[in-house]
Amino acid sequence: MFALLQTLRSVRHCATLTTMSKEVSELSVPVPSGEIRGRVWGPDHGRPVLCLHGWADNCGTFNTLIPLLPKECRYVALDLAGHGLSSHRPAGVSYSFPAYVADVRRVVDALQLKKFSIIGHSMGADIAGMFSALYPEMVDALVLLDAYGFLPTDSVQTTTEISKVMRQGMDEMLQFEKKTEEKKRVYTYEKAVERLLAANPTLSEQSVHILLERGLVQAEGAGFVFSRDLRVNFKNIACISLEQVLEMQSRIQASVLVVLADKGFGTTFPESNQQKLTSLLQGYRERNHTVVTAPGDHHIHLSNPEVVAPLVSDFLQTKVLSQRLPA
Repeated sequence: MFALLQTLRSVRHCATLTTMSKEVSELSVPVPSGEIRGRVWGPDHGRPVLCLHGWADNCGTFNTLIPLLPKECRYVALDLAGHGLSSHRPAGVSYSFPAYVADVRRVVDALQLKKFSIIGHSMGADIAGMFSALYPEMVDALVLLDAYGFLPTDSVQTTTEISKVMRQGMDEMLQFEKKTEEKKRVYTYEKAVERLLAANPTLSEQSVHILLERGLVQAEGAGFVFSRDLRVNFKNIACISLEQVLEMQSRIQASVLVVLADKGFGTTFPESNQQKLTSLLQGYRERNHTVVTAPGDHHIHLSNPEVVAPLVSDFLQTKVLSQRLPA
């Protein structure tokens, strides 16, 4: 396996890496919609670990966790399209899990990564799960942080209800496109902190400041605007049923670690959806994967990384670092 930095140099027309410090670098990979940005931690010859953040977050969500993880790894944390410093999708193009998976494939191809691990939080974990099912030969270990690897369509029991969800997402996009272009709301930094805290009350103020490093951009004149694309808020039109989810889950060849927060994402689901989550967790356990629950909220890896780090570190050490690299 090529070292990540050597790979980047060999594909310098496809991806650029700007050194920020000895072991933290800024990443930029050209994609059809512009560029996927990110940040890279770790030694040049480290075992590659891709890190995917949750909805409306950015790669800063891993800032506190990665320094506590094995130093032998090379962590590549991405700003997903429409988030952080990455480009937004073109007008008329929606955000969906398959489109995010395609972006991940573009990035790993540009970096010439043939085998790697993935750590995903929330939406990033669902993208990681789908990627690992579609490209099982590429992923050796998968860490899902307060997520289940897939997200069945909300409370769907019939094809009719799936159709309703798809229509809602399409209508939201079409209505947005009919509006005259509106300037994004400009905030002072203090008001932006208040806004993010209001939207994510479980976040610590320190975590908010970390996410805003890449979550805000300077507005013309004074103030800041949020960098994420407003269209990421629309209903996901790529619906997937529980039966389809379980089939895709069965295709994952990687070792899987699921770390759930006891006050996290699962507690927000209505009773009607709890059986779906139970089925997903049962599927992991039946395949001898590891499911653990830790004390914390949905951003446990960011706000309380010392709780998550030992679990992830032991998993990577056992499933990745102790294994011989392929010839």
